[in-house]
Amino acid sequence: MALLKVKFNQKKRVKLAQGLWLMNWFSVFAGIIVFSMGLFLKIELRKRSEVMDNSESHLVPNSLILMGILSCAFNALAGKICYDSLDPTKFAKWKPLLKPYLVLCFFFNFFIFFIALICFLMRGSLETTLAYGLKNGMKFYRDTDTPGRCFMKKTIDMLQIEFRCCGNNGFRDWFEIQWISNRYLDFGSKEVKDRIKSNVDGKYLVDGVPFSCCNPSSPRPCIQYQVTNNSAHYSYDYQTEELNLWNRGCREALLLYYSSMMSSMGGVVLFIWLFEVSVMVGLRLLQTALESIANPEDPECESEGWLLEQSLTDTFKSALESLKKIGKFNQVDAGAEGAEGEEGGKTPAITTVS
Repeated sequence: MALLKVKFNQKKRVKLAQGLWLMNWFSVFAGIIVFSMGLFLKIELRKRSEVMDNSESHLVPNSLILMGILSCAFNALAGKICYDSLDPTKFAKWKPLLKPYLVLCFFFNFFIFFIALICFLMRGSLETTLAYGLKNGMKFYRDTDTPGRCFMKKTIDMLQIEFRCCGNNGFRDWFEIQWISNRYLDFGSKEVKDRIKSNVDGKYLVDGVPFSCCNPSSPRPCIQYQVTNNSAHYSYDYQTEELNLWNRGCREALLLYYSSMMSSMGGVVLFIWLFEVSVMVGLRLLQTALESIANPEDPECESEGWLLEQSLTDTFKSALESLKKIGKFNQVDAGAEGAEGEEGGKTPAITTVS
């Protein structure tokens, strides 16, 4: 018994073809939207590529861009097929191509579903990428005179100001690295010498943060140096003072920004996937309804359309049998080749009569 069997007359076939034509052009427009989303996300990731450890995060935007291009191509072609199906003479040229096209549509819809999944599942990979990237970026903050790293200070400062964050996990991350360039240190000063000697790595570490960590909403001037020294500032307790510096780490801020963006895009892609599946089902019904017309010279006659010619169980069994036949055929070929090899490898016995 056929799966999703529907009876069609001429009027229903025309309505189905017209509806599918319209749906396909909506899908082309959706493909343009997806392409634009992928391009926007790629630009946003490129802006902060210096604080990202690898290029795995570009998997999502690259997939969205590819999906947008393929969606426009597939659905524009499907729209043309649906338009030509109104004329039997024009539809005849598409008849042998429809089954391979529907197979491609099936794999394309699987690809769309996969993209929707990775939009939701990229959070873990993105978190690791940001953690390592920000940590390395902060180490290069002071290298304003080093070619290739001189932009890092500006990148980190703009990042902390824009996302209202400080450090990787928090402002205390700046206490563990030397973020002040050596060119601004007086190595003749006793304080500088003592700080450098007190550190195993010979770095100038201070309990201070860059100016970009300061919260402009603070009611008092920003305290960015001697942050943990309560006696250095009047009426100050660094353990309770939360208004001077941003408490949120930049990793958390960027992760929330990108993951929420990818989740929204994943929702859009999932909706497009459902729409594309309905278009594929409609196109399959149209194909079978047109091919099952008993008398092609009588366009008014009724026909039947279906999704699968057999039930889902029978179709699955047929597919398994086909695969088994292919496997047996390969085994027979391999056995025949082995037998030929053995025959060829035999050396005829030579009897010498003396």
